Amino acid sequence: MFPKVIKLILAVLTFCYGIYQFVDDYIGNGILMLLIASMFILLYFKNELIFLAFLRLRKQDFEGTEKWLMRISNVERNLVRKQQGYYNYLLGIIHSQKNLTQAEKYFKTALNMGLSMNHDLAMAKMSLAGIYLQKRRKREAQKLLTEAKKLDKHGMLTSQMKMIQQQMKRI
Repeated sequence: MFPKVIKLILAVLTFCYGIYQFVDDYIGNGILMLLIASMFILLYFKNELIFLAFLRLRKQDFEGTEKWLMRISNVERNLVRKQQGYYNYLLGIIHSQKNLTQAEKYFKTALNMGLSMNHDLAMAKMSLAGIYLQKRRKREAQKLLTEAKKLDKHGMLTSQMKMIQQQMKRI
């Protein structure tokens, strides 16, 4: 993994070299260099290790997800703010299986950093509501659950939300 500054420098250099190739009448080389520059720009905004961690999480491999996340060194320097949000979001999902107070911390940090997709925000708020419910903080859990309902526009989390509401009625 390259630091984000190096990714930008490589993008600028390959872009300039691609323009030079166009001027020198090597159109094919110029197009290839512009594609490579766009790849570096894409990797600036979408971290490759977080992407690989999401693929591991999709297979329910929490240990593998954690291994990919631990490969990211110096999170504040190497990740953009939204990527830091997703980093903490993934750690919150992993730690929700083990340690609820640690998971609560990670989900709060992820919500503060920001997540770009509404269903990810809804999932983080719903998970945080579940943690609050287990800690007998019903008012905060209800608030987060209503916010998660507003964000879940496609209805992907309705069954989990109904389950949390049923648990909330018991308390």
